[in-house]
Amino acid sequence: MPPANPERSSHFPAIEKKHGKPIAHWLKIVKKNEALKYEEQIALLRDTYGFSRAHANALVLYNRGNTSSRRFETVDDYLAPHAPATQKSVRTILSTIKKAAPGSQVVIAWNQPMLKLDGAYIFGISVLKNYILIAPNSATVIDQFKDELDDYIVNKKTIRVPLDWKPDTALLRGLVTARIDEAFG
Repeated sequence: MPPANPERSSHFPAIEKKHGKPIAHWLKIVKKNEALKYEEQIALLRDTYGFSRAHANALVLYNRGNTSSRRFETVDDYLAPHAPATQKSVRTILSTIKKAAPGSQVVIAWNQPMLKLDGAYIFGISVLKNYILIAPNSATVIDQFKDELDDYIVNKKTIRVPLDWKPDTALLRGLVTARIDEAFG
């Protein structure tokens, strides 16, 4: 689950606690090594100091002036760069899954639209270059619908659909209902 505060500095207290030194110390190390490429800086913090990828990323990007991990504030922001057909598909997907989950809300988390219900992330959507990924966030739910998913490319927790997909609303409602049952049943 992403942090409630998407600011990179929200990682700083955990970094200080885990590594026993103030953030100024770690930022000084990153600054001293800023001539390194991004991945080299991450590797330095991970290999030399035992940082997790998330904590190393927070420090390196904060030092580079990228203080927030949030790129999109709204679904409209998220969809703005995409073609009208893709926007229509995503809006229909979101409308369908929201109706199937009374009391839920569509939020931006991990920089993509997510359906959230009672504090749990139930379903996600990600628009990529050549397709849309829909994600009930559960390998178990996807396995339950394997027969209905024969016409799609299915990964462990995601389903690939075309950018101009005419959403199968019955399938979407079923996936969301099964995910809610799994999460709260």
